[in-house]
Amino acid sequence: MGNSSKKQAAKCNFLSKDEQNLVSNSFRFISKNSDRIKEDDLNKLWGSQIDPRLLQYINNYLFGIGEDKQGFVSLSVFAELYVFCTRGTVDEKFKVLLNSLGKSENDTCDLPYSLVKEYVESIVSSFMKIQKVTNGRQYRSWFSKGCFIAPQNIQRLAESLSKDLSVGESITKITLENWLQTCTLLGQLLLYVFNHLYKLSHKDKEKPVDRASISNDDDDAVDRESQSKERSLIPICRGLDLIPSYPSILDLNQIIFMNSNLPQEFQTDWRFLFSSEIHGESFSTLIGRIIDQGPTILVLEDKSGYIFGGFAPENWTLNPKFFGNDSSFLFTLAPRMRIFPSTGYNQHFQYLNLHQHTLPNGLAMGGQHGYCGFWLDSEYGLGHTSESCTTYSGYQQMSGIKEFQYRHLEVWGLGKPPTPSSKLKRGQSNERQIGHPESKALLKMIGRGTHSEGMEEAPPLVHHHN
Repeated sequence: MGNSSKKQAAKCNFLSKDEQNLVSNSFRFISKNSDRIKEDDLNKLWGSQIDPRLLQYINNYLFGIGEDKQGFVSLSVFAELYVFCTRGTVDEKFKVLLNSLGKSENDTCDLPYSLVKEYVESIVSSFMKIQKVTNGRQYRSWFSKGCFIAPQNIQRLAESLSKDLSVGESITKITLENWLQTCTLLGQLLLYVFNHLYKLSHKDKEKPVDRASISNDDDDAVDRESQSKERSLIPICRGLDLIPSYPSILDLNQIIFMNSNLPQEFQTDWRFLFSSEIHGESFSTLIGRIIDQGPTILVLEDKSGYIFGGFAPENWTLNPKFFGNDSSFLFTLAPRMRIFPSTGYNQHFQYLNLHQHTLPNGLAMGGQHGYCGFWLDSEYGLGHTSESCTTYSGYQQMSGIKEFQYRHLEVWGLGKPPTPSSKLKRGQSNERQIGHPESKALLKMIGRGTHSEGMEEAPPLVHHHN
């Protein structure tokens, strides 16, 4: 069957050369060198890798259901599923969705929302299960530091992916097609899941990398090579090597949700900068650890259990005015996941000030003073979010109550650390901005002088409890 499967794959003109090898090898492996795959054989190989619901949807597509069910599947249908799920058109992905849910293109009835949401949930859940099974470097970098996968966040991520569908009784074909076209993250999850399933037969042919024998630089080179072949949805977690168990509030679903909305150049590395659990509840310490660190993600949990934050694309500096750019966004992670992108209405993206008599002292993103998207007061632990915010589209109040107290705050730097030359430029800019004696004294207190007084000093060392 070895050569015949390759010949059959070559006849599938919708397969590229690489896909012909991948699909024919996978088909030969699962079918045990025969010309057909049985459902039991597929279940034995794929069943341990993915959510049982997705396995059932796949079987529905490949073998049919009810009276139309077949006892086996041919290579052409097996190949079709791979192509449709990894690089299919909207119509092709729509066909997979319908057939997986036991419907056909000829059905006139609309699909229930609950059925579509469960389909999405099975894909998210399968992606997370594959992370555990493969135990790749990105996954390990978070999991080894106490970042887990919570079932409720699988459900929240699935709900956020299907939020553009009506929660009513049923969904029309047009609505589904529009949704499939615009739901980028769902397409990326499908691509990852089906690439993994169809590559299972190649495991014994891939030479493993002995990471213990290579340096950090080589390790990064291996990562870049693997990312060039298939971009990971999970960033590498950096900066926690000296902290054995990190008390993060984030899980992998939330990280993927935030990361997928970042500009692409910031999706590969997250650098740990600040945690109130480790560095203590001090606003000046927070400033000292985030100033001059480039783009950041801020995440906080209020005392009502709401988790939310924002992406700040520009370097944090003490500044009497709002600054930033329109790639900035706010987000909520609990009790539901939502992104609020820029409206373009104003440029009130970032604000940071302290020890001023005539200006508000604290950190803000969005809105205006007294009515911010979110505001963290210089009196640590106090903040507010507004009911509306003109800076961010679709914005809704993010905290449990408007004037809130928060119990956890963490900040992550994105991408590589700023180079000394870029710090120098920012230092010169800050020197012009920071003319107040109080501000200069503050920067000295937190370990950051103005440019002429030591802007190049390293960030404060991490202190943590034993």
